[in-house]
Amino acid sequence: MILKVKNISEIGGVVKAPPSKSYSHRAVILASLAKGTSKLYDMLFSEDTLASIRVCKALGAEINEKDDYLEVIGTGGKLHNSLSEAIDLANSGTTLRLMTSVSALSNNEVILTGDESLQTRPMGLLMDALHPLGVETRSLNDNEKAPILIKPGYSGGETNIMGSVSSQFISSILISSPLSEHGVALYVLPEFKSKPYVNMTLDIMRKFGVKVLKGYYLKHESCDKEHQSCRIDEFKVKKQCYSACDYTVEGDYSSASYLLALIAINGGKAKIMNLFRDSKQGDKYILDILQKMGATIVRGDDYVEIASTGVLKAIDVDLSNAPDLLITVAVLAAMAEGTSRITGVAHARVKETDRIDTTCRELEKLGCQLKEYEDGMSITGGVSPGVVDSHGDHRLAMAFSLIGLKQDIEITNGEVFDVSFPNFIESMAELGFELELVE
Repeated sequence: MILKVKNISEIGGVVKAPPSKSYSHRAVILASLAKGTSKLYDMLFSEDTLASIRVCKALGAEINEKDDYLEVIGTGGKLHNSLSEAIDLANSGTTLRLMTSVSALSNNEVILTGDESLQTRPMGLLMDALHPLGVETRSLNDNEKAPILIKPGYSGGETNIMGSVSSQFISSILISSPLSEHGVALYVLPEFKSKPYVNMTLDIMRKFGVKVLKGYYLKHESCDKEHQSCRIDEFKVKKQCYSACDYTVEGDYSSASYLLALIAINGGKAKIMNLFRDSKQGDKYILDILQKMGATIVRGDDYVEIASTGVLKAIDVDLSNAPDLLITVAVLAAMAEGTSRITGVAHARVKETDRIDTTCRELEKLGCQLKEYEDGMSITGGVSPGVVDSHGDHRLAMAFSLIGLKQDIEITNGEVFDVSFPNFIESMAELGFELELVE
């Protein structure tokens, strides 16, 4: 289907940010591992999070949707795969990565698979890191990608993993490690990218009653402690149990970036609710970025206010700790005056798509002047009308729709926003930007 602009009225107003996809995944997984019954409030029900709910049910959790919360009766860490066939995770890379480690806690074999796109995601680094912990995995296509067979058994011990590819590999081991036989010592080798996502994992593990000891050391005594290329981060997790709790999912800064960018590009004022000042989300960096580009930002305890004239300045920005902002920031740069430089996102090449490549190719279709680099891109502001393709990437579809504020644009395969932001069209309409899907 094609996503395009239907109408633009007075831009601005008040809207609630959707619940965090990252926290929703983690909440339902930890509640499923916990002993007792948890109530999860303000859960995001998107295609991706439904995949996590599906696999948790298959492994023994009882999950019921109530009027205003999701009830999860946990397994106490005693998992059992009730399905004889592979568990289909659709396009959810987060579910695949987090649940590969967790599935080793089952008392029988588990096979995780998904759609064609999911089966292109590299998983070898995680599989290799799990091996010293007594976890036996096998790629059924012998290519280190899904479908992946996970055999029962998780003894624990010591292992290490590169921190430059996917923070979800690190979160996967951390989430599963308290339920291993002997606990886990995990060493993250430099350079550690997307660290805020791991901090989110530690934050919610703590809320479900699990403690993790953090530290670091340097490869060379002569290194300065801020020299990240020499820093080894260590996480030590003793054997312990998750405890059920009542948990409210906070708003998602990644998804809110489209609402905020709408005001920044067009001009106007808006208040975005459910965005917390003390959030661990790395993507709240979008507030600093917009401020540097010329917008006025006010941070409340549980909301953000933004005002803009619609005139944006170019920016140089390192997104190594917020790679999910890449496409939003690229579109902002394409609508700004001057040349922006985005760096630090080589790991964005192994997301739903190679996001550096697809973003550059689609911007080029709109006449945008840019240069592509291994870890990012430089973009000179200025776009023309045109037609682009989402490549099945929800973030590309949502971010590129914002170009419709200034130029006629159509996004083919534009319906994919359901992956993370099912109410995207409705939320944008609340701020006066009406989009529609047409055949």
